[in-house]
Amino acid sequence: MGAELALVDVTGASGDVVAPEWLARAETVHRQLRDRLPDDYAHRLAEVFATGARMMLAVEGDDVRGVAVWRVIQNTYEGCRLYVDDLVTDAAHRSRGVGRFLLAGLEARARHLGCDVIALDSGTQRTSAHRFYFREGFVIPSFCFRKSIP
Repeated sequence: MGAELALVDVTGASGDVVAPEWLARAETVHRQLRDRLPDDYAHRLAEVFATGARMMLAVEGDDVRGVAVWRVIQNTYEGCRLYVDDLVTDAAHRSRGVGRFLLAGLEARARHLGCDVIALDSGTQRTSAHRFYFREGFVIPSFCFRKSIP
């Protein structure tokens, strides 16, 4: 990598987009994980941010190398949890420390916010991502069950 990696918060504490230029730059990388996001990316993300999600980027110079969408959730079995909706590194820059850098930023944010745990879901087909999460100290404490509502 050329320049140093840096973290950029796209959203403020209340979910407002404080860096719209970075939100626009994040779209291409974010779609590498979420290819079904609607065409109006900024509008969809504003809806997600309005429900408590926030966005943090790993950037190198003017380029987005990784995207994290996260939120804080209080629940009965963990207390305060920083939940990561999306974590994606640009495919052209994987295995270069970007994911680890983003996770370190998320962990620091979790500590700052008084969270007891950081958690995420990962699709069963994403075996390379699973190896990464295990290396980073994540464990699988339970199964996640879903039922679509027609």
